[in-house]
Amino acid sequence: AASTGAAKRRGECCSSRKRRPSDSRQASGFEGKVQLFCLLFFPREENPSPSLGKDRADTVIIGGGCIGVSLAYHLSKAGMKDVVLLEKSELTAGSTWHAAGLTTYFHPGINLKKIHSYSIKLYEKLEEETGQVVGFHQPGSIRIASTPTRVDEFKYQMTRAGWHPTEQYLITPEKVQELFPLLNMDTVLAGLYNPGDGHIDPYSLTMALAAGARKYGAQLNYPVQVTNLNCRSDGTWEVETPLGVIQAKRVVNTAGFWAREVGKMIGLQHPLIPVHHQYIVTSSIPEVKALKRELPVIRDLEGSYYLRQERDGLLFGPYERQEKMKLQDSWVTNGVPPGFGKELFESDLDRIMEHIETAMEMVPVLKQADIINTIAGPITYSPDILPMVGPHQGVRNYWVAIGFGYGIIHAGGIGKYLSDWILEEEPPFDLIELDPNRYGKWTTTEYTAAKARESYGFNNIVGYPKEERFAGRPTERVSELYDLLKSKCSMGFHAGWEQPHWFYKPGDETGYKPSFRRTNWFDPVGREYKQVMEKVGVIDLSPFGKFKVKGTDSVKLLDHLFANVVPKVGSTNISHMLTPRGKVYAELTVSQLYPGEFMLVTGSGSELHDLRWIEEEVVRGGYKVDIENMTDEMGVLGVAGPYARHVLQKLTAEDLSDSSFKFLQSRHLKLSDISVTAIRISYTGELGWELYHRKEDSVALYSAIMEAGQKEQIDNFGTYALNALRLEKGFRAWGAEMNCDTNPLEAGLEYFIKLNKPADFIGKQVLKQIKEKGLKRRLAYLMLETDNIDPEGNESVWHNGKVIGNTTSGCFSYCAQQSLAFAYVPTELSKVGQNLEVELLGKNYSATIIKEPLVLTEPTRTCLQRKGRSPKA
Repeated sequence: AASTGAAKRRGECCSSRKRRPSDSRQASGFEGKVQLFCLLFFPREENPSPSLGKDRADTVIIGGGCIGVSLAYHLSKAGMKDVVLLEKSELTAGSTWHAAGLTTYFHPGINLKKIHSYSIKLYEKLEEETGQVVGFHQPGSIRIASTPTRVDEFKYQMTRAGWHPTEQYLITPEKVQELFPLLNMDTVLAGLYNPGDGHIDPYSLTMALAAGARKYGAQLNYPVQVTNLNCRSDGTWEVETPLGVIQAKRVVNTAGFWAREVGKMIGLQHPLIPVHHQYIVTSSIPEVKALKRELPVIRDLEGSYYLRQERDGLLFGPYERQEKMKLQDSWVTNGVPPGFGKELFESDLDRIMEHIETAMEMVPVLKQADIINTIAGPITYSPDILPMVGPHQGVRNYWVAIGFGYGIIHAGGIGKYLSDWILEEEPPFDLIELDPNRYGKWTTTEYTAAKARESYGFNNIVGYPKEERFAGRPTERVSELYDLLKSKCSMGFHAGWEQPHWFYKPGDETGYKPSFRRTNWFDPVGREYKQVMEKVGVIDLSPFGKFKVKGTDSVKLLDHLFANVVPKVGSTNISHMLTPRGKVYAELTVSQLYPGEFMLVTGSGSELHDLRWIEEEVVRGGYKVDIENMTDEMGVLGVAGPYARHVLQKLTAEDLSDSSFKFLQSRHLKLSDISVTAIRISYTGELGWELYHRKEDSVALYSAIMEAGQKEQIDNFGTYALNALRLEKGFRAWGAEMNCDTNPLEAGLEYFIKLNKPADFIGKQVLKQIKEKGLKRRLAYLMLETDNIDPEGNESVWHNGKVIGNTTSGCFSYCAQQSLAFAYVPTELSKVGQNLEVELLGKNYSATIIKEPLVLTEPTRTCLQRKGRSPKA
């Protein structure tokens, strides 16, 4: 049975009246007694009279929930001295104390699986390490599939989990019933089973982490409220409290639903909003009491709820639809009420009644159960439900770990992840999806509220590849072409921007039609692919991140930041910023426009991620440069295809011939009297230019190009076609083939890594060692024999009945009429001609490593033609 002690601490044995699930209008009497329950069941643990203890610290952590205490534990255990945690109330106050405490290995993301896995492994041994009981139960969990589409989703998730070490199984209805005999099996088609899943008492977990933190030397001070933060000129912080000031090398905001208030102290508006989440606890149920072993946690995805055993009863928590769920938006505008810590909201069973009825159909014993408690408390959501973790751009030595909708399962892993990052000065692995800098000034309060509603309501919807969600869109951050193009295409969302994915023609099935197989965009994307390969196409690339760097030390800075050489004036190259461990932190296009003045271009999702890294290096090295973020001021159009030169030449007196305007050259010119910075480069691999211009000139420039290209039958193309074109050319993508999990040598980027250049760029010495030792894996280029399905990336790669690697990205090749993918495989299996298999939706498809690229780039074809050779695919 589940932890009675945990139940008592949450007040779950103390309700003055019982209720049946159908009795939705009776007040529980529970919320009005919360203060009393807290006094009875949350005795303060070793809490001395509040004091600061010291006036200097290496790291000050603000907030004493499970996240902050976990970070204190990990930093101090790793050897950091002077770790101080400040909590305004008492440990676990806020969202931790009333959490349902679910733990799971499962996550649809890739590296977040590592966070979950680490947390569970830590919780398994924490009681032995600290001597504190944690109330950890691991009966496993089962996600229920009740529709064929949901079964497809489970198969999709199985191939994404196959190359991870944690256990996960797709199980039959018979196995589901064996593990959870109280289920009504009428609608159950399959289950996704994680044996090590379960639940833990959040209060006990936090107290065990606190005991460990103290054991290793951290100081946990409460109640001590942070009243102000002052950033000093040297990048250190003055943390003001009623008891005095602490000077700290860095501060970490782990303040839960108070995180917005902490951010406001330094002028930041963290996009967070509290959400009302309810769960109910039943009295003892005879059928549950009679079981020989604890039931696994059930997640009924169509019913949108979780259910687990709590002592001899059940605990049930739903996620309401977005139109029914409730936000505590007054806290965003007016702040959290003073003194709110271990209080709850008034329960509202009407709001969750449809979920209760669904659960009673799935688990019939619930129909006769009494409700003894309803817990309605605040949890904090970011717009996309994922937390914000890491250093914040624009503010030195200010870190965050906030916005946790699932803080209990994240606490252990995030504490370790942040601790490693702080101590080693680079992330231990890639988690850009948690980067706090994925949001910006465009992330308004209205957007945050709309997305939080959507994210909460969509908690259990089917997770398709290429998923789009539409609440809060468009933001203020739209290209000037948005109004012109929005009715002609299916838009995708990229860091606040709207960008065309694919365009409609008469007869096309329009709109967003997600699927695990080829869907309505498949043929239109082929049409756009053909347009670029045979004629000329235009694409809106305005979401690119764009920076200008200039100053006395600009060349010196970039020579240290990038592994490639610094391009000459009027030239452009592809350059990579590496971490000290030799991982690929970023890929940018670098152009020297004037002597000592550069334009740096990165992907839309990497804008502030990359800018923060550059700015920190400027400070660390004392470089005399000015950096300007031009992302929102500049528009970008890409023009590509065999007739690109013909079209653009009509609009300018500049000579655009191959001999005059060579590949990877940049030039300022006028097109139809509009000033642009033109770079001869295209991610399509075809003849093309990227045209950088003032945002307000976008419509005029686009219109002029489209008018000039009428004879050449110019047309639009979107990012889906762009992806197919780049994969056929063997172009890598940051975030897929390369990131903080990969080094550039295994990614096949040797051409761009100049180990012999004089400058000692970041990661150079480690990369030399990696090269000398030899690679254990390589990026391979695969051709697949599939049917109505294509690889997306992160699928398992098989050889001789074993998973030996993973794909990184993939698509259908409209040239070869077969599927194409990149994949990391062991070096000994990376030779051309090697036969492998790629798992897609539960089936292994034959794959062969081929020589890359499948299609030669336009500059290569032109070079071969000059030499009298016939370029072939």
